[in-house]
Amino acid sequence: MVVCKTRNHVPAVIVFGDSSVDSGNNNKIATLLKSNFKPYGRDFEGGRPTGRFCNGRVPPDFIAEAFGIKKNIPAYLDPAYTIDDFVTGVCFASAGTGYDNATSDVLNVIPLWKEVEYFKEYQEKLRVHVGKEKANYIISEALYLISLGTNDFLENYYIFPTRQFHFTESQYQDFLVDIAENFVKKIYSLGARKLSITGLIPMGCLPLERAINIFGDHDCNEKYNNVAKQFNVKLENMISKISKELPQLKALSANPYHIFNDIITRPSFYGFEEAEKACCSTGTFEMSYLCSDKNPLTCKDANKYVFWDAFHPSEKTNRIASNHLIPKLLATFR
Repeated sequence: MVVCKTRNHVPAVIVFGDSSVDSGNNNKIATLLKSNFKPYGRDFEGGRPTGRFCNGRVPPDFIAEAFGIKKNIPAYLDPAYTIDDFVTGVCFASAGTGYDNATSDVLNVIPLWKEVEYFKEYQEKLRVHVGKEKANYIISEALYLISLGTNDFLENYYIFPTRQFHFTESQYQDFLVDIAENFVKKIYSLGARKLSITGLIPMGCLPLERAINIFGDHDCNEKYNNVAKQFNVKLENMISKISKELPQLKALSANPYHIFNDIITRPSFYGFEEAEKACCSTGTFEMSYLCSDKNPLTCKDANKYVFWDAFHPSEKTNRIASNHLIPKLLATFR
């Protein structure tokens, strides 16, 4: 599917979230969770590893291009870019983060509250750069893309006992949705009006989760998938509720579960040959520094693989998922 560029009233794309949308902020912080080295980015323009956890582009890049804004959304902490580049879009996302502050502590990444602080700082710079009136227009008419939640479960809840002592799975879902609601209210108070909030993909089907599902014959972990589906319903209910409470808010639930599930279930329909293992290294456990350019097992053509590393989709998958969402975004926010 080819998405046409269009004239619209969205002057910028502003991104909050985790590695599903991070375009390189983790490059500049003291964390082990980085991807600014090859083979990451080998299919990006110029074969550059940018810090995107992918062989190429991530969904905000495709969405910004579909809105006729720019081809790639720059990372706020990337010194290669200035406020001039950020006028039409900026990414505050940090790989490894979540709604829960405790999640960002696991790998020492940027917590969601800090992403909001960067957003405030950006607003100040924007007002100085383009003037108060134009800056306020950009802030209120921009499309805000929000994508996180997977790490809260897979990197935090299911690994460390702390949250399990305090919350059942259902209670933890509610806890995260409450944080998401407060986050939306916060950025609304800062001028955000057009929001697309992404739920969870079938996280039990990530290559890493299949690899460790030894007793389940390396099938998808359906328990995790059910938790993802339940969380998405709660997130959608919150979005519906808050849209009634905040009169100027236009919020869209961008539930990616079904398109990802279809790709994983029927890979050949989408032109994939492998949905269980990732392209990088053995395709079972590797991500970040374990995804090495030196590994002879890394696949030659990532377009044949649903997943790029053990945790992240390939560029082709990102493109398909984005193209599935983009008509809805254009219809809602154009």
